[in-house]
Amino acid sequence: MKMVDIRTRMLLTAILPVTLIAVLLAGVFLVARVGDIGEAHSQRARSLARQLAMASEYGLFSANFAHLQTIASGALRESDVRSVTILDAQGHILASAGKPAYTSPPVLSAQESENFEPATGVDLLSQPIATSQVKLDDLFEVGATDAAAQPQVLGHVLIEFSRETLVRREREMLLAGLAVTLGGLLFGGFLAVRLGRGVIRPILRVSSMIEHIGRGELSARGEVLPNDPLRDLQRGLNQMAERLESGRDELEQRVAMATLELREKKEEAETATLAKSRFLAAASHDLRQPTHALGMFVARLAQLPHDAETGHLIANLDASVQAMQDLLGALLDISRLDAQAVQVQLRPFALAGLFEQLRVGLASTALERGLRLRFRPTDVWLMSDPALLHRILLNLVVNALHYTFEGSVLVVCRVAGDGKLARIEVWDSGIGIAPEHHQSIFKEFYQVGNTERDRGKGLGLGLNIVERTANLLGHRLQLRSRPGLGTRFSIEVPLAPPGAASDIPSPLEGKTFDDLAGRVVLVIEDDALAREGLVSLLESWGAVVGVAEGLSTALWHLKQGFAPDVIVSDYRLRDGENGIEVIRQLRAAAGQSIPACLMSGDTDPKLMQAAREAGLSLLHKPVRPAKLRSLIRRLTAEIQSDGADLV
Repeated sequence: MKMVDIRTRMLLTAILPVTLIAVLLAGVFLVARVGDIGEAHSQRARSLARQLAMASEYGLFSANFAHLQTIASGALRESDVRSVTILDAQGHILASAGKPAYTSPPVLSAQESENFEPATGVDLLSQPIATSQVKLDDLFEVGATDAAAQPQVLGHVLIEFSRETLVRREREMLLAGLAVTLGGLLFGGFLAVRLGRGVIRPILRVSSMIEHIGRGELSARGEVLPNDPLRDLQRGLNQMAERLESGRDELEQRVAMATLELREKKEEAETATLAKSRFLAAASHDLRQPTHALGMFVARLAQLPHDAETGHLIANLDASVQAMQDLLGALLDISRLDAQAVQVQLRPFALAGLFEQLRVGLASTALERGLRLRFRPTDVWLMSDPALLHRILLNLVVNALHYTFEGSVLVVCRVAGDGKLARIEVWDSGIGIAPEHHQSIFKEFYQVGNTERDRGKGLGLGLNIVERTANLLGHRLQLRSRPGLGTRFSIEVPLAPPGAASDIPSPLEGKTFDDLAGRVVLVIEDDALAREGLVSLLESWGAVVGVAEGLSTALWHLKQGFAPDVIVSDYRLRDGENGIEVIRQLRAAAGQSIPACLMSGDTDPKLMQAAREAGLSLLHKPVRPAKLRSLIRRLTAEIQSDGADLV
C-alpha cells in the first residue's frame, strides 16, 4: 500500500503541471472557438432576416401575397431555418412557412430583436420591413427634403433559427479538445513513469524498512547497495533499528514496573470514589426521606386544634421545611446541569401558553406583596424546550418579585435579530443591582444585601440555574440594572420556523377569529377565483375587505376614503404590474407606511430577495389560512403596540 502510494505521488508530481497546462490551453482554445462560432451563427441569422425583410418590401407595398409566400417558402431551404412568418404593420399574418415553435409572438417594434427560447432551442428574430428611402436629384426640390423623415414600417418578418448545427459543432470541438488533452496526458504520464523509476525504487526500499520498523519489527535490516543514492540513509536506518531493538527491552521492563504501581494507585482511587459515591447517595437519600416525612408531619400538625402561639410556631416550622425542600430542589437542578443529565427537547410552541402558566402560578405571590404583575399578550411561536424555558422565566419573575417592594413587574416579548429571534424581557421597579455585582449574582449562593442568609430573600441559586440553563439551550442572557432604577433581564430565543405555528395547535388559541374582527384589509388580486376565495375567508374572520384588481382600482379606494389597516397583494398583476411596486405607490399616496404582505406562486429566489429588500413578508401559494391569519394578526398587532407605546 505504501509502495503504491509513493508511486502515485511521484506520478502526480510529474503529471499535474502537464495536466494544468493542457487543460488551460484547451480551455482557452475552446472558449475562443465557441465564441467565434456563436457570433457567426448570430450574424448569419440576422443577415438572413434582413435579406428577407428587404425582399418582402415590394410584396407588402403591392399586397402581392403570393410573392410573400414564395419568399417565406424559399427561406426554409436555408439550413437551420425552422419557420418564417411575414406580418403586416398591424401584426396580421400575411405569409408563413414551417411550423412555429413559439406560443406567443414577440412584441413588435421598429427595431430588430433577437430572443433565445431555451424550451425549444431556437433563436426567434424579429426584423421590421421598412420602406426604402430613394433620394431624387430634382433641381426644383433642392433644400426641400425633410431631414427628419423616418422610414415607414410596413410589417415584420419573424424567423426561427435552430441552434442544432451550432450545438453539434460545439460538441465536435469539445470532443476534439478532450482527445488532444487526453493524448497529451497519456504521453506525459508515460514519460513520468519512465523517468521516475530510477528515483522511486530507492525510496521504496527505504519506505519498506520504515514500515517494518513502524510495525514493531525492529530486527528488520535493509540491504546497502554500492550504487544506491540513498546509501547513507539506509545505513543510518539500520543503526537506528539496532539501537531501538536494544532499548526496547529495557523500556519494557520499566513500563512493567510503572504499570504495576499505577494499577495499585488506580485501585486505591476507585475504592475512594466508590466510597464517596456511596456516601453521597446515602446522604441524599437519608436527607430527603426525613425532610419529606417532616413536611407531612407539619402539614398534619397544622390541621389539629392549637392556640395562637402554637400556630405561629407551626408556621415557622413549615417555612423552615419549605426552605429546606427548595434548597434540595435547587441543588438537584444544579447537580443535573453539572452532570449534563438534562436532555434538551426542542420543539415549536406558543409563548402565550407559557405566559399564562406563569401568570396563574405567581398571581397570588404578587398580590401578597402588593405588587402588580403584568404579562403583555403575544402570539409568537418559539423553537426551544418549553419546560426549561418555563424554569428560566419562573426564576427570573420570582427573583423580580422578591426584590421589588412597591410598583410592578412586567414581562414582555419583542421580535429581534432581524425577525429571527424573540427577546423575552422581565422588568421590575425594585432596588436594582450595582454594576460591580452584575457578574457575581450568577454564582451559587451569592446574594446582594443578604449576608445574614435570610431564606425569605431566596436561596441564591435561582440566577445560577437561569444562567446554566440558558447556556444549555444556547440562548443569550442579558442584564441591565442600576441601583434604585429597577432591573431588566432579557433572554433571546429563536422563533419557530415558518409554518410551525399552523402545524401544531395552540391550546390557548381560541376557536373563533374575533382577533381580526373589524380589521380593514385591502386585497389586490387579479385572479377572480383566488380573489373571491380570499375575500370570503377574510370576511368570515370578521374583517372589512376592499377589493382591487390592480393599482388604479386600489388608488380609487384610497380616494374614496377607504383606510386599510393592512394590504394583502398578489405579486404578479395585470398589465405588467407587480405587488411590490403597487404597495409602494399606495403607501406614497396614503402618506404612511401601511403594513402589507405579498402572496405569490413564484418561488424565484430573486423575488424573495426583492421582498426582503422591500421589507415585505412573502407567502408562497398555496397559503394556509392559519398562517395568513397569524401574519395579518401580527401586522395589525404591531400597529396596536406602536400606538400603545406612544400613549
